[in-house]
Amino acid sequence: MALERTFSIIKPDGVRRNLIGQVLAKIEGAGLKVTASRLAWLTRAEAEGFYGVHRERPFFNDLVNYMTSGPVLLSVLEGENAIARYREIMGATNPKNAAPGTIRAEFAESIEANTVHGSDGPDTAAFEISWFFRQTEIFGADKR
Repeated sequence: MALERTFSIIKPDGVRRNLIGQVLAKIEGAGLKVTASRLAWLTRAEAEGFYGVHRERPFFNDLVNYMTSGPVLLSVLEGENAIARYREIMGATNPKNAAPGTIRAEFAESIEANTVHGSDGPDTAAFEISWFFRQTEIFGADKR
């Protein structure tokens, strides 16, 4: 098993509904460690750049509007197979298809307001982490 990092966002619906503690408890309960975290209210430019891979998709503007509608919690997570582990505890993007006990099954309001975002692979994780955090802000295994 490989120690790796992944990126997490608790989306505006999760922050608005005071779910930060419950979501972090699920993350930590799955053996992942929060190595960097901060609250932010994304600007339109930040959200557009972050979700740039979806720019040509019909949902892009709605996604950007939603992600800039309120504060979010940005985090770097670290652990054995962190990317796959976090995706498993997040559950399917559509909460109707999410397995019981997953974050989205328990907390999501809709496919858009699905409470959390997580990286889908190592390259994406590296991009997403660097989009919001400097290396000096991350305190994981390499800084012990």
